[in-house]
Amino acid sequence: MSSSETRKETKDMQLDELTKKRLIRLISLILIFAVMNGTMFNVAIPDIQSYFDLSSSEVSWVLTGYIMVYAVGALLYGKLADYYPIKSILTFGITLFSLGSLLGFFSPNFFTLIIARILQAAGGATIPALGFVIPARFFPQERGKIFGVISSTVAFASGAGPIVGGTVGGWFDWRFLFLFSVASIFALPFLRRWVPEENSKKGSIDFIGAGLFSGAAASLLLFVTTLVYWLPFLFAVFTGLFIWRTIKANEPFIRPDILKNKYYTVTILTSFLGTSVLFGLLFVIPIMLRQLYDMSTLGIGMVLFPGAIIAGFLGRLGGELVERRGGEFVVVLALCLLGGGSFLISTFAGYAPWVVALALLVTYIGFPLIQSSTANILSSILSLRETGVGIGIFNLLNFMAGAVSSAVFGAVLEFKNVSLTLNPLSKHGDNIIFSNLYICLVLVAAAALTLFLITFKNRPDTFHRAASKPEPSEVH
Repeated sequence: MSSSETRKETKDMQLDELTKKRLIRLISLILIFAVMNGTMFNVAIPDIQSYFDLSSSEVSWVLTGYIMVYAVGALLYGKLADYYPIKSILTFGITLFSLGSLLGFFSPNFFTLIIARILQAAGGATIPALGFVIPARFFPQERGKIFGVISSTVAFASGAGPIVGGTVGGWFDWRFLFLFSVASIFALPFLRRWVPEENSKKGSIDFIGAGLFSGAAASLLLFVTTLVYWLPFLFAVFTGLFIWRTIKANEPFIRPDILKNKYYTVTILTSFLGTSVLFGLLFVIPIMLRQLYDMSTLGIGMVLFPGAIIAGFLGRLGGELVERRGGEFVVVLALCLLGGGSFLISTFAGYAPWVVALALLVTYIGFPLIQSSTANILSSILSLRETGVGIGIFNLLNFMAGAVSSAVFGAVLEFKNVSLTLNPLSKHGDNIIFSNLYICLVLVAAAALTLFLITFKNRPDTFHRAASKPEPSEVH
C-alpha cells in the first residue's frame, strides 16, 4: 500500500469533535445498561426464587451464569476486535443483548430465564470490552480523558444498579428489569452512524486456543462462586491444554510475548487487586448494614449510592488528570484512595450509616481512577494488533476480581465469635469481623501499590507504541 493511501486511511479515522462527543456519550449510555444489568438483579433474587420455587443454589445461576459468560465474553470480543470491525461486533452484541432481555421479560419458566441471562451476557459483554478498545484505537491522543469518562460510568452504574433494581422491582415486577435493558437497541442506529468504518484485518483466530482459555476461565469462576471440589482439577486440565496449544499454534490466541512484558502483567495485576478492593467492599458492606443496622434493601442502596454518584462526576476529572500527570501517578493516587478509604471504613464500622457512606465515598473515588489509569498505561504498552486481546484480558481479570473477592470474603464471614481486632481504632463488638475484613483490603491495596512502584520505578520515560498510526489495510 502506498504512503498516500495510508495517509488517506488515517484521515478517514479522524472524527470531528461533535461526532467524538456523541460517540463517547452513546458508549457511556449503553455501558450503563450493560453494567446495571449485572448488578440490579442482585436485589431481585429473592423474588425470582419465590416465583419459580427455587432453592438458593438454583437461583444463584441467575447471577453466576451471567458473570461467567460476561467475563469470558469480554476477552473473546477483545480478541475479535483485533481482526474484525468494531461496528460489526457492537451491532451483533447489542442485538443479542436486547433479544436476551426481551426473552427474559416473557420467560415462562426458569430454564428460559437462564437462557435469557446467558444471551444477555453474551451480547452485553461486547460493550465494556469494546468501550475500552475504542479510545485506544480511534482517539489515541485523548484516550486518558475518555478512559476516565468510561471508568466513571462503570463506577456509577455499579452503584446505581441495586437502587434501580429495587425501585423497578418494588413498583412493578422483577420482569421489568429485563424490559429496562431492551432499550439499549435504540442506540444501535447511532452507533452504526458514528463508529468509524474499518476493514477486516489479515490473520486467523485460534478458536481452539480460545475455547481452552474460556474453559479455564469458566471453571475458575465456577469454583470461586460454587466451591465445587472437582472444578480446580478441570481448571488445571484446561490451563495445561491451553499452554500446550499456545506453544504449538502458529498464531496463538494469546501471544506469549504480551504476558512476558513485565509492565503489562504488573499493570493488569495492579488493576485486578485494586478492583478486588472495591468489589470486596461492595460485597461486605450490604451484609454489614443488614446485620449491624437491620437496614432495608433501599436503605443499603442509599448508603452505596452517594459514592457511585460522586465517582461518576469525578471520573472525568480523573481522566484529565491522567492526561496531565500520566497514568502512573494516577495509579498511585487511586491505590492510596482505595486503601485509605478501606481503613476509614474499618475504623468507623459500627458507627452511624451516614459515617460509613462518607468513608465509602473515598474508596469509590479511587475506582474510576484505577480503571482509567491502568487502561491508559496498557494502551501505551500494546501495539495496535495487541490492543483488543490485551484489554480483553484486562477486562476479564476485572470481572473475575468481583467473583474472587466475593467468594473469599463470603467464606471468611462464616467465622463466628471473632475477638481479635486488627484495627486498634475500631469499636469492639459485632463489628469486629467486618473491621478486620476491611483491614485485609487495606493490605491488598498496599500490596498492589508496592508491586506497581517497584516495577515502574526504573521504566523508560516513554513506552514505544507500534500502533501510534494505523497499520496498512486496517481502516478506510
